[in-house]
Amino acid sequence: MPSFLSGRTVMVTGATSGIGYETTRLLAECGATVLLHGRTPDEARSAAKRLVATADIDAEVLRPCAADFAHLGEVERLADRVITGHPHLDVLVNNAAVAAPERHTVTPDGNELAFQVNFLAHYLLTNLLGPALTTGPGGRVVNVSSSMHRTASIMWSDPNRARRYAPLAAYAQAQLALTVFAADPRVTAVSVDPGVCETALRPLYGHEGATAAEGAAHVVRLCDPAVEIVNGAYYDRGERTDPAAGATEERTVKRLNKLADLLVGRSA
Repeated sequence: MPSFLSGRTVMVTGATSGIGYETTRLLAECGATVLLHGRTPDEARSAAKRLVATADIDAEVLRPCAADFAHLGEVERLADRVITGHPHLDVLVNNAAVAAPERHTVTPDGNELAFQVNFLAHYLLTNLLGPALTTGPGGRVVNVSSSMHRTASIMWSDPNRARRYAPLAAYAQAQLALTVFAADPRVTAVSVDPGVCETALRPLYGHEGATAAEGAAHVVRLCDPAVEIVNGAYYDRGERTDPAAGATEERTVKRLNKLADLLVGRSA
């Protein structure tokens, strides 16, 4: 395998299965040290062991870490551990995602489950990791989004959809928010739709997809420091294209940041 990521440190959220797992495998095979995030320590350690047993990867390049994104306090503690152990982080891949449940579900923090796990936790983690995320050449955040963001709207007055809830709409709203967040001028970031893949989320799309490894390859390409990126750019697999209308507008980005700061308990 090529070693174009040798010497670089990458964190992948939701790395114990699906696209996140395959992204971790490819990154490690390309020479990166990978912080492999799972919901629990056992899940993260188990995924690392599977990778070492089945791929051409040394155990030393995998660093399991854990936080349940349904609990923002765990996200904060994860960020503290990462900054302490890895003060130089080249790439953050915001990949963790869940399907919105059939019934309206609120986290202990008071947020709709999919909105918190798929967007708010990543928003908080990215901001908290600011001191570690390098501003040097190639440093970046890669948000794993979905074409479904094009069907969404953010319910600004009721983002937790307490009054009007539908699972697909809730999931799409979270993916739209993650796509908008890539245009935040405080970070160098892009978002990518890896395509419909055979993962736990595939049933949302209603048709068969590519393998998780094929989807992961599109994510890994954007982690390559040789691939120049434009902040806020959106990729449909390997091709840059326009995201949903308004997703990169300054006014929308500022409005989302204000909302997210409120929902994660950060000062404006």
